[in-house]
Amino acid sequence: MDDHQGEPSPWAKETALTDIQKKLEAYIEQEEGASHRFQGIPLLFVCVLAVLMSLFHLYAAYEIVPTQLMRSVHVAMVLALIFLLFPVARRFRDQLHWWDFCFALVPLYIAWYMYAGGDDFTDRNTSPLALDIGLGIALIVLILEAVRRTSGWVMVIVTSGFLFYALLGAHFPQPWTHKGYDLGRLVGHMFMTLEGIFGVAVDVSSSLIVLFSIFGAFLQFSGAGKFFIDFSFAAMGGRPTGVGRTVVLASFLLGGPSGSGVATTVTIGTVAYPMLAKAGYEKNAAGGLLAAAGLGAIISPPVLGAAAFLIAEFLKLSYLDVLLMACIPTLLFYVSLFIMVEIDARKYGMRDASFEAVESVWGLASRYWFHFFSLVSIIVFMLMGFSPTMSVLYATGVSLLTSFFRADTSLIPYQLLKPSERPWYERILDVGLIKALQGGAVGTLGVAVTCACAGLIVGTVTLTGLGLKFSGIVIEYAAGSLLLTAIYTALIVWVVGLAVPVTASYIICAVVAAPALIKLGVPDFAAHMFIFYYAVLSEVSPPTALSPFAAAAITGGDPYKTTLQSWKYTLPAFLVPFVFVLDQQGVGLLLMGSMKALGDASMASIAWISLSTALGILATSGAFQGWLLVRVNVLERMLLIFAGIALVFRFDYNTSLGIAALTIVLLWQGLRSRQQG
Repeated sequence: MDDHQGEPSPWAKETALTDIQKKLEAYIEQEEGASHRFQGIPLLFVCVLAVLMSLFHLYAAYEIVPTQLMRSVHVAMVLALIFLLFPVARRFRDQLHWWDFCFALVPLYIAWYMYAGGDDFTDRNTSPLALDIGLGIALIVLILEAVRRTSGWVMVIVTSGFLFYALLGAHFPQPWTHKGYDLGRLVGHMFMTLEGIFGVAVDVSSSLIVLFSIFGAFLQFSGAGKFFIDFSFAAMGGRPTGVGRTVVLASFLLGGPSGSGVATTVTIGTVAYPMLAKAGYEKNAAGGLLAAAGLGAIISPPVLGAAAFLIAEFLKLSYLDVLLMACIPTLLFYVSLFIMVEIDARKYGMRDASFEAVESVWGLASRYWFHFFSLVSIIVFMLMGFSPTMSVLYATGVSLLTSFFRADTSLIPYQLLKPSERPWYERILDVGLIKALQGGAVGTLGVAVTCACAGLIVGTVTLTGLGLKFSGIVIEYAAGSLLLTAIYTALIVWVVGLAVPVTASYIICAVVAAPALIKLGVPDFAAHMFIFYYAVLSEVSPPTALSPFAAAAITGGDPYKTTLQSWKYTLPAFLVPFVFVLDQQGVGLLLMGSMKALGDASMASIAWISLSTALGILATSGAFQGWLLVRVNVLERMLLIFAGIALVFRFDYNTSLGIAALTIVLLWQGLRSRQQG
């Protein structure tokens, strides 16, 4: 008998793998846009521009560059690269056209025009010249077209709706009406001040996001990503829960420097799924875990998602404060995933899964320890008193220097100077340092143009007073109830996040929805963190659930069933933001914020609020999974739901009642487990 009878042929395997890779590329392109795949001289040309963009921002991080010049050059370079890298339509992919060059040159000319105009240019924003209006309209149109190329039509439609609201406000019914603004006044506000396109979002993009993107690229091309995955597999293998734990740990280590949910899901999923299947994970459950773990990349220090930099700027806090505020909620998120993994092992009767070709933990750590140092160096520099900008600049330098510790991680390969028959430009393009500089710039494009587009929305809100109107309406509908206002705000953020990326969702809701929570006494930092976490939740929500859809492409599962599974894994953790919004003591979860709100709060109270919240996560995890030590019955599930709500929403004696209900279920489960065992 043929030992291989019934197995797919090598050709069939290769075809299936190609199809999966195409699907994964499609999902990544939905988030990052469908870019050209150039070769030869066109690739060299675009690479040079991208490297110049990275070098400019690294220089600007060290030397003082005037604000107006910095932001305008940043937007111009981003737009120029987008028009050269992203086709106007898919049928024009992989070839440069004359109109792309024209589109790329216009924003560069506009940046020069703004710089040459000096103070006179900004001073006439309330009565702009005809040329000012024409160039302002051109820039707005170019930004909308760039967003369409990178993110699709939804953000274009949403932004256009806000602009029309600013122009036609007098024709809207109460309470939405406002006096309306003519085209010149609107363009002057958006184009000629620091309140519209070149506002807070672009400031953060030009000064922080691009630098962290470059830092992440340096880690990636020095081999840190592969090391973090190998280290996780080595550390967590051997038990039925080992594969699930590996996915969770690897997502934290890999996602921390990347800040991208989809990229983290794809990178880990292609390696880990065969082991998840071997351990006994059903396809949709495996995809749900991969997507949920990838989601942690957006909320994991030291990089977080791009929105975290915006929180620091909106609230005028240091980025270190934002990192501290994120620590305990992020820890609780991963505690939730670890609990789910432990429950999975019991629920599905999982088997041990052996890991192949993985070194010991100590062997890996002894050879590549410097990757950990590169990862935490940002925090070290911040604790030493350096600004976030200087910290990430120095951390990038550390990553470059430590890459030389080994030949296989060096960003400048030792064999570069050796004779070769390959063309010189191909050899240059393969240098890790060049790839890192190019990747850092290209990786910023989608977020940066989204920030510029969101600036148009923020400019509309500040010009028309829409934020105050909206917060008044929300509070009125909630009848002054903080709980209802928080629920309405979460739903608003979630719905907005279904249509636009996380960064844009946070920016829109921070200026529109946050004032409602703040009016009802929620500290501003807690309100913004609440909105940030629910903007992140939209990453695993259909119809734009890119992380679950990418995970389903890897596992062969159903995309929508995988999305529901990812919700199951993430929802217990996403009840956590209600703790630091509804409970005065709950802001202890935010650490730095807790010191401002609680004054003499002790570490014991912070530990207690963290522990009780973790118990609430345990209860809701058991309720969602329908399993703790053994399968839960109807009464136990009702008690778990009550315990989870009581420990999260924390009114009066709810905490004591919640702990009592959870204790009863655990004791009951323990007795049943003994009887069944």
